[in-house]
Parts: sequence; structure tokens; C-alpha cells
Amino acid sequence: MPFRATPIQGLMIFEPRVFADDRGYFYESYNEKIFAEAGIHDNFVQDNQSKSTYGVLRGLHYQTGEHVQSKLVRVLEGSVLDVAVDIRPDSPTYGQHYTIELSAENHLQFYVPRGFAHGFLVLSDTAIFSYKCDNFYNKASEGGIAYDDPTLNIDWKIPTEDMILSDKDKVNPTFGTHRPIAL
Repeated sequence: MPFRATPIQGLMIFEPRVFADDRGYFYESYNEKIFAEAGIHDNFVQDNQSKSTYGVLRGLHYQTGEHVQSKLVRVLEGSVLDVAVDIRPDSPTYGQHYTIELSAENHLQFYVPRGFAHGFLVLSDTAIFSYKCDNFYNKASEGGIAYDDPTLNIDWKIPTEDMILSDKDKVNPTFGTHRPIAL
């Protein structure tokens, strides 16, 4: 099975089988049947892609109410530190986070189910980040958590002075004061 579990229930790492030769490589980045066999039955309805430079931190973001989202994320160029924070109120791992390095070289993908805040930090000169969502983005339902929240204590792997954040992400609330998520 090309999936690995993480210590946080629901978060999964997808490691596709890569067929490489002197021409390059080929792999299936998504196959509904394989994902369903792993218990992932999401109907992905939106694909997003971003390009960022070293130090860009996007997150920690989530959607609330009827607009909550599951995501399947991967890197097409470069490398990122990807982070998911469990914000499911009834979860035994509520408030815990998991980090993984995703890169164009390792081909890993990270499945982030509904009920998580998500973000990533670019570790390479540039990175192209791609992700599928099982629900449409809704601006009125967006929430965020401060990347530097002391309760979460996320090790982002680079100095804070090298981080580049949007104005919105600079003022995200701390973990204890974020908007609650309803599943």
C-alpha cells in the first residue's frame, strides 16, 4: 500500500510508485481507486497551485462550517516544510501538529483531512506547490492560526528573520483564540 500513517489519526503520507529511466520518470499522482482502498473517499473539486520563493510561509489556514476542506498536497518544483495542526475539538490529538518535507525529488504527497489547519514554508530557492481540495474556497469561512504560536511551538527549520508572510498571516490569532471549526 502506498500510504503511511502518521501519529495523528487521519493524516496520511502517500508515496507513489515512481517509474524512472534514462528518459525521466512517470507516476500516478492520484488514482481514486487506490485512495478509496486506503479509506479516502473525497471528491476533489478544486486544484490550486502556487509558486513562492525561499522563506515564504503560507499558513496556517483552514475553512470553517460547511466549507471545511480536505487537501491532498504535493510539490512540483523545489521543497517545502508542510505542516498540519489538528483543530478537531473532540480529537485526542487536538492541538498537535505534524510536519513533513515535501519535494519534487521525493514525490511524497500529504493527505490532510477536514479538521486541520494547514501551512507550508518554502525551503528551496523557489517552489511550486499544488493541492487538491474537496470543497470550494469561501472567503467568509476562512480562518487562520499564528505560525509562531507558542503553544504549538512549530519548528519551521529556518530563522524567523528569513520568513516572508502576507499581511493577513502576520496577524492570525493564537491557537487558543482561533475560530472554532465545525465538522
